Amino acid sequence: MNLIDKFGYIAKEVKAELHKMQFTPFGVSEEINSDTGKEKNLLAHGDNLEFMKYLLYDKNMAGKINMIYIDPPFFTKAAYDAVIQFAPVEGKKLPPVKHPAYEDIWQRDMEEYLKMLTSRLCLMKELLADDGTIWVHLDWHVVHYVKIFMDEIFGEENFVNEIIWHYKSGGSGKRHFARKHDTILVYSKTKKYYFAPPKEKSYNRGFKPYRFKGVKEYKDELGWYTMVTMKDVWNVDMVGRTSSERTGYATQKPEALLERIIDGATREGDLCADFFCGSGTMAAAAEKKGRKWICCDDSPLAVSSVVKRTQPMGAAICVFEQASGDKHGTACEAADKIGADICITREEVAGSDKELLRVTLKNYIPEKTPEAADAKGTETLKTIMEKDPLQLVEYWSVDFDYDGRVYRPQAILSKNKGRPECFCEKLISAGKNQAVCVKTVDVLGNCTMQIFKLT
Repeated sequence: MNLIDKFGYIAKEVKAELHKMQFTPFGVSEEINSDTGKEKNLLAHGDNLEFMKYLLYDKNMAGKINMIYIDPPFFTKAAYDAVIQFAPVEGKKLPPVKHPAYEDIWQRDMEEYLKMLTSRLCLMKELLADDGTIWVHLDWHVVHYVKIFMDEIFGEENFVNEIIWHYKSGGSGKRHFARKHDTILVYSKTKKYYFAPPKEKSYNRGFKPYRFKGVKEYKDELGWYTMVTMKDVWNVDMVGRTSSERTGYATQKPEALLERIIDGATREGDLCADFFCGSGTMAAAAEKKGRKWICCDDSPLAVSSVVKRTQPMGAAICVFEQASGDKHGTACEAADKIGADICITREEVAGSDKELLRVTLKNYIPEKTPEAADAKGTETLKTIMEKDPLQLVEYWSVDFDYDGRVYRPQAILSKNKGRPECFCEKLISAGKNQAVCVKTVDVLGNCTMQIFKLT
């Protein structure tokens, strides 16, 4: 049986499996910027299928999300690396480290890939608001197949657009024209979807004025033009290698692309979601544009990237972890298992009932040598671990009054010029018995936590 003949079977089997599927609960493990009074955005570490079920049946979020954007695996049959660049050590520039980020390798076949994506699209339809739209970002490998399944799930009458994102970057070959575009499929749930497309310049022929009655014309350095609804071919540059936006995460998309989608598909205050959030571009763009957001990924590297990009903007974030067994939420790891060397000191403040609590990150050594994708990267990691290990820390944070259940950091110190600031302070009540919890996240996405009891 060829793949086309299996399409009806795939759709039927996915619906049957979703009907029988139970979901694992998610527990809140961390609240970031929780004292700002802002409504919390949701960030989940775990299986996105399970998380969507959780949102539907535990959080009652059916029909609540105004825009869904996903950038799922493309069925490229390739493994992707995150490129990590370290600051020079002893004046010597080091080669970048290519660390495995995720694999787009399907051990079985296209049928299994389509089952994976179709099951998730079915749940996304349930979560999508009646006036919402879904944007599915793919390329030439599978977009033609996925469009057929989206016609089935959302209805071909609810097809809105096929956006061609054209860019300069990427490879070329001698046996085909250079492949320089991705495709974004846009569908609605009903005919009453919200849509506010931006305008763009359309230059007149010969750049001369038309002077048509009722047509407003403008002139710039090139010539005369009118303003028209933006076309479905978008020229947006990839994230440059030297851009401040670059995270090093594989297949990172530019914020300009997501901002254009968010502007056209949502109003300020609307809720956006990305269930394959990767480097966190959608969350960053949504935060800039004043939208609420939900993100999910099963990679700790992706989760840490979302936090690092959005918390400096003041984003209030509720972080969820997929529960296992009877454990709900998170528990800090034992002190003897972590690689962070933390020093805590307390100093009396003269004439006050307060004391100054100082937390210092003195050193960081991972439990095991991180794996790099090439020999040069391995040598770089060895050099960093021997001579400047704090460069391995992406960010670290401190909850000065940890309740033993939900981690609420009052200080978050991110990497700056190669390494993070290494201490933070807070005034606390003198002699108070409390717990201090320190969380360290390294450049590879590994997270360690340590509790200190103050007595």
